[in-house]
Amino acid sequence: MALAIASEVVATTFLKFTSGEGVTLANRWWAYAIVVVGYVASFVMLNFTLSRGVPLGIAYAVWGGVGIVLVSIISWLVFKEFLSWVQIAGIVLVIGGVLLLELGAKR
Repeated sequence: MALAIASEVVATTFLKFTSGEGVTLANRWWAYAIVVVGYVASFVMLNFTLSRGVPLGIAYAVWGGVGIVLVSIISWLVFKEFLSWVQIAGIVLVIGGVLLLELGAKR
């Protein structure tokens, strides 16, 4: 699951390098390649997680929730994007939700 999350976070982060003024496929091909490879790898690894018996709802919620939190933090640190107190509270709630899903899962 960790590799699925990591590859999704890398792919989503590199979306930033594919957007913006003057960005074309010719001068940002490497970013597009990282995005595509990252998302494909993420879904393949998520599928592997599911094949090991993790329920779909739990796997997708953890994958999505942790990804949202990590991308938000990376965007704040690397791209200097603003996070309001309300957004930070949302991040804390997502973390709490992921923890509750994990704690409530039957082993």
